[in-house]
Amino acid sequence: MSPEHIAFACITLLVAYFIRGISGFGSGLIAIPILALWLPLTFVVPLMLLLDFSASILLSGVNLRQVNWREVRTLIPLSIIGITLGTHLLTSMPLQPMLITLAIFVAIFGIRSLLNLHGEKIISRWWAIPAGLSGGTIGALFGTGGPPYIIYLGHRISDKTALRATFSGLILVEGSLRIGSFAYAGLFSDTRLFWSYLIAMPIVAIGLTLGHRAHIGLTREQMMRLIGILLLGSSASLLIKAFH
Repeated sequence: MSPEHIAFACITLLVAYFIRGISGFGSGLIAIPILALWLPLTFVVPLMLLLDFSASILLSGVNLRQVNWREVRTLIPLSIIGITLGTHLLTSMPLQPMLITLAIFVAIFGIRSLLNLHGEKIISRWWAIPAGLSGGTIGALFGTGGPPYIIYLGHRISDKTALRATFSGLILVEGSLRIGSFAYAGLFSDTRLFWSYLIAMPIVAIGLTLGHRAHIGLTREQMMRLIGILLLGSSASLLIKAFH
């Protein structure tokens, strides 16, 4: 990587984990499309998995008592099925269709967040089935499985701090399963991955700290609109890479 790419990657991670510190999710959705502009997904996705897993430890450590573990236990068995499928696809699918699919997926969630399109009614726990399956598959394939989870949890948990804590607790458990799946598939064999992880962790910690402080001053609506703007920009950049 050139010095310019390294600097841009650091800024991207700082912004991504600032958002993660505010909302409890969104780091992969913001960072992966941008980093994938010059790095392969088979490198970016495992790297973000390790960083997100570490971030979940930090956030869950702060808010452990506010995690709704019943919701986590409901989603995890379904996520395991999705993780298995997504890991297989990550190691076998061609690059361009993956990038286009990810760009469309990110754009849809960005529009939804920007326009604040969500209801206030508590949904049935049966919705955990599609949320868990799609979250596990997309998470293993693109490292961005958060949207299905957060859409489901957002309609089950009304308090924004409890929602942030529960999502971090979920990613802590689900991330450990994905790490095992990726290790079995040989996606951690590149030693540069671990050096990148060690270099990136201080940036992640700074972003989480700043985001955690900003979390108190933002409403849920402001938080979702900010994420929407960033996601739409990420989607556009990913489409440029796919068709270049």
